[in-house]
Amino acid sequence: MTQHFPTRQLRFFLTAPTPCPYLPDREERKVFAHLPLNDGPVVNDSLTGAGFRRSQNIAYRPACEACSACVSARVPVGAYAYSRSERRVLKRNDDLQRHLVEAEATLEQFELMRRYLTARHAGGGMADMTWPDYQAMVEDTAVRTHIIEYRKTSADGGPGDLVACALVDLLKDGLSLVYSFYDPEARQRSLGSFVILDHIVQAHLTGLPYVYLGYWISGSAKMDYKARFTPIELLRPQGWTRYENGEAAG
Repeated sequence: MTQHFPTRQLRFFLTAPTPCPYLPDREERKVFAHLPLNDGPVVNDSLTGAGFRRSQNIAYRPACEACSACVSARVPVGAYAYSRSERRVLKRNDDLQRHLVEAEATLEQFELMRRYLTARHAGGGMADMTWPDYQAMVEDTAVRTHIIEYRKTSADGGPGDLVACALVDLLKDGLSLVYSFYDPEARQRSLGSFVILDHIVQAHLTGLPYVYLGYWISGSAKMDYKARFTPIELLRPQGWTRYENGEAAG
């Protein structure tokens, strides 16, 4: 795949060391660049394939001096084989309505996110997110992005309560899950897994080969779950490498 980096527009910067939010007693550093407004989608495609993640108009990737635990992960859609438990998760949520909406923040989404962060990530870096912060996360971008809303069906058959959301970038070769959140009280639905599985389904239906999951971090309870989705591809020094049946955790 030909990668396109407009060197005249991109300048890369390195952050100072800060405590790692995922692994104790470690420090993290990131290399980042501002995505150009006039070429954002193409540059985002290339940088995502090279292991970067997007936050608003910034693309970043880990650049830690003494640690390489963060590994970019993506699901090869065409080879994916759903386990029995994953099929049950999809079946359990087949009553939800799926709506693709513009990347425009709503108070309903924000309130759901606040409940999610309070219940699941109370001590995390996003725990104090404000309404303007959420607006910026969703709307400040020049790439191809959208929100998927998952809603219960109301008594009259129309859309009902919002139970999950995913901010998703549309790439040339796949879907990139930027951030997802859901009703923390709906534990029986396994909504975190469902959102990923549903995007694997949607990528397959639209002919896109990959779903990008962000960083898999062995030893981090927050991020290690991604290795459960197999087969999975991890970005190693030699390139994207496929792992199956839990090999990624080795």
